[in-house]
Amino acid sequence: MDCIFCKIVSRQIPSEIVFEDEKIIAFRDISPAAPVHILIIPKQHISSALEINSSNSSIVSYIIEAAARIAREEGIAEDGFRIVNNCGKDGGQTVNHLHFHLLGGRNLTWPPG
Repeated sequence: MDCIFCKIVSRQIPSEIVFEDEKIIAFRDISPAAPVHILIIPKQHISSALEINSSNSSIVSYIIEAAARIAREEGIAEDGFRIVNNCGKDGGQTVNHLHFHLLGGRNLTWPPG
């Protein structure tokens, strides 16, 4: 498989990891859109939100819990932050591995794009 995020999980590609456990890994985005921009991914390859089902959906709540913990550690929880999942080409997904963007550290405007 030629998935860049799977290569980060397996340490074939270096990244600035901010959190890791047996289920997920979180690392700083190399092209940040905010002062804090962290990607949170499951270690198991899931291509997109379209592949979430009853057998793997618990990973989504696990990632959201981790995002809250990371936001507190990064100092952005009190002022607020955004969690984003892009799905498909028109949704802005550029890597076909389920991932969530944790963005904060500035006022995030709406609509996003």
